Amino acid sequence: MNTSNPNLHIMFFPFLAYGHIIPTIDMAKLFTTKGVKSTIVTTPLNASLISKAVEKSKPNHHNVIQIQTIEFPCEEAGLPKGCENMDSVPSQDLFITFFKATSLLQKPFEKLLLEQHPHCIVADAFYSWATDSASKFKIPRIVFHGTCFFSLCASECMGLSEPHKNVSSDSDSFLVPRLPGEIKMTKKHVPAFIANKENSREFVELLEDAKEAQAKSYGVVVNSFYELESAYADFYRDEFGRKAWPVGPVSLCNRNTREKANRGKEATIDEFECLKWLDTKKANSVVYVSFGSLINLPDSQLREIALGLEASGQHFIWVVKKDEKGTAKWLPEGFEKRMEGKGLIIRGWAPQMLILEHPAIGAFVTHCGWNSTLEAVAAGVPMITWPIVAEQFCNEKLATEVLEIGVAVEAVKGVRMEGECVGWDALEKALKRGMVGEEAEEMRNKAKVLAWFAKQAVEENGSSYSALNDLIQELASICL
Repeated sequence: MNTSNPNLHIMFFPFLAYGHIIPTIDMAKLFTTKGVKSTIVTTPLNASLISKAVEKSKPNHHNVIQIQTIEFPCEEAGLPKGCENMDSVPSQDLFITFFKATSLLQKPFEKLLLEQHPHCIVADAFYSWATDSASKFKIPRIVFHGTCFFSLCASECMGLSEPHKNVSSDSDSFLVPRLPGEIKMTKKHVPAFIANKENSREFVELLEDAKEAQAKSYGVVVNSFYELESAYADFYRDEFGRKAWPVGPVSLCNRNTREKANRGKEATIDEFECLKWLDTKKANSVVYVSFGSLINLPDSQLREIALGLEASGQHFIWVVKKDEKGTAKWLPEGFEKRMEGKGLIIRGWAPQMLILEHPAIGAFVTHCGWNSTLEAVAAGVPMITWPIVAEQFCNEKLATEVLEIGVAVEAVKGVRMEGECVGWDALEKALKRGMVGEEAEEMRNKAKVLAWFAKQAVEENGSSYSALNDLIQELASICL
């Protein structure tokens, strides 16, 4: 249903990382279905990814999403030439440099605001300066975090009260204060920017700037739906006094195979070849393994994953970043030959949404990035959780304890952090729990119910559908 706001112009500015760009494209598509003029701002090297996704969606939308580019001065910022995306940063040592460099986008962005005259900007939370930019032009700035209400609330509560300081060891648990549901965490799973503020001082300062900017912004748009985490949506708005609109799962705006296959980079496997392989498998018999676009696991860990998959006896699709030449270094000898017909390794980018929606997929081994977590929910697929960094540990708690649609990979000595190796036996155990038996079936049933609610949320009069309409009408009333 088009709510007919052709005069309302919203400018979207995602953070320069695939995990932020992809849901922002989907969000812009949603706004265009409501008759809103939408513009996505990015840098030249990221524009092709956005252009491809927008082009594939044209038949479904009356309005065309505009793309505006601004230069990213990589070399001036101390980054390699052409390093315009977080996923292309060559080492973790440069992550902070990259984050800081995005502040150089403020001046060209403001020049664009002067030229385009949008009524509102939806800018990523990491662009703390965007609130000041919007204020200069007397337009509202809406924040996009790219995560869920639960993780926003948990991180805020832990950041304010610092309960991890009251435990004697990394493995001792503590109750997250004020947070509904009596959620317990351990110190080793608290995001590093909260647990080790002194060691993460530069990143903490970036987050504090973002938090201050958010407090002065008009509100927050969240890629989630009310039925999934109602207690935390209410808590976020009531306790922290912030306007927030859950409009997800935004991925569900992609209705056909072409749109779903073209989310993100060019897939390194033909989607039809992938689906044809899955068609040969029984329902719920295949585990999908992917750690997202940003996580780089060491060869030693990849080898343990291979051994765990083989030991579990489960059929699998495994997405790895390593190129074909590099696999000889970490794959167990004869692994691919032994797994022929039983396992499919995709080296590079996979059509994740299409894979998760296939009835053969029985579970998803995931790093618990929010995009992947919510796509699993929308597809009705339970998760085998293996968080690596940041709020991924909070997302794991939501999946395993609140929603009860996930089992954690319980590593020897509780080690699951980046830079340390999880043994193959821990993965084997989790795979068997998540794929076979009564517990797995219960999780699968719960996941299917949540998938139904997810789809209802984005349909006419659903919670996310209505929240999006409410946001657009509110913006129209104050901007037009």
